[in-house]
Amino acid sequence: MSDFQRDFLKAKLAKLPLEPPMPQNTPSLHMEMFDEAEEDEAFRDENFHFEVPSSPVASSSSSSSSSASSASSTSTIRASLFSRPTLPRRKSTAFEPLFWNNYFSSSLYLNSPSNSAIYHAYLTPPNSSGPLFVTHHGAGSSGLSFALVASEIRRVLPSAGILAIDARGHGETKTSDDQDLSLSTLAQDLVLMVNLTRDRSGWDKLPDLVLVGHSLGGAVVAEVAKSYALGNSVLGYAVLDVVEGSAIDALQSMQTYLSTRPSVFTSLSQGIEWHTRSRTIRNTMSARVSVPALLVDAGGGRWRWRTDLGQTQPFWEGWFVGLSKKFLEARGGKLLVLAGTDRLDRELMIGQMQGKYQLLVLPEVGHFLHEDAPEKTANALVEFYKRNDRSALVLPPKVSDMYK
Repeated sequence: MSDFQRDFLKAKLAKLPLEPPMPQNTPSLHMEMFDEAEEDEAFRDENFHFEVPSSPVASSSSSSSSSASSASSTSTIRASLFSRPTLPRRKSTAFEPLFWNNYFSSSLYLNSPSNSAIYHAYLTPPNSSGPLFVTHHGAGSSGLSFALVASEIRRVLPSAGILAIDARGHGETKTSDDQDLSLSTLAQDLVLMVNLTRDRSGWDKLPDLVLVGHSLGGAVVAEVAKSYALGNSVLGYAVLDVVEGSAIDALQSMQTYLSTRPSVFTSLSQGIEWHTRSRTIRNTMSARVSVPALLVDAGGGRWRWRTDLGQTQPFWEGWFVGLSKKFLEARGGKLLVLAGTDRLDRELMIGQMQGKYQLLVLPEVGHFLHEDAPEKTANALVEFYKRNDRSALVLPPKVSDMYK
């Protein structure tokens, strides 16, 4: 290259700007904030297509206009590649309610001619040879507290049936006096509901029964077993996480606990979320089934508690006094399932050492152990039934028959 050519090029380069001109309407980089799980799901969506916006068309044939157009096109592509695409947010279903018909065959409304009550229960009937597990929920709950357990029982023992009742003042049961939650009244209701179910189902006799009660329900099934009101149909009864001594001690702080609960929720989903986040129920799937039955629509986008537990205080002591004695003395097999051995009182500790009942302790569960661990609870109940199943007993031959 000659000196003349070199000087000419230096003069031309000196007149050029240090950086290529950028158009005024260059799109800025826009970064969308995504929840990590939603982002991963969005990028996996087969309907998602990534598109690069087209560049503006140059309107001038000059070299500077051509350069600006080229820079604008490059800038647009860079912005698209480094920004996150705006995607429609999907509605979360983590706390959406689930329905009873996923777990039971029918929802029964049982009319009682004796007291004009309409009792409500969920039923999956047994086959001709299977047992019927009759469940009674705790204070403030409903029959749907046993929904997942019912499903697991049927999976392990397909011939079994499950009757999950709503006690008066709970769920969809309506009586002339829903405020009477005394132990004797609740026990009479349970016996009546079992017999009404037999009549509705057309059974000639009651199938073999296994009574299962959680908390207050444990006191009710022990009362029924002790009274022998259902006769020889009761093979055994299971009490879930309630012991007389610890239950009476816990009553001292019950009002304090109730005062810490939200009084209203803005939706059923919020109620489900609160039960899960507070670890009242540690199994989200169970909470999605059972919690909606605990709330009623109060209007104005508010949901309140169906059962006012604070108003049941006059009955608290009567529910649990004498529970250990009734549990040990009633006829039939006995199963006690606890969330911790510290819940045993003196009378039950002695009875356990004497082999009067079966004790099972489930780890890593809360008070609603059957909701927290439905599979383990169901397996324990099925094994308990099999251990007490009379049809499985093989009696030794009579001595006279041996001589023959």
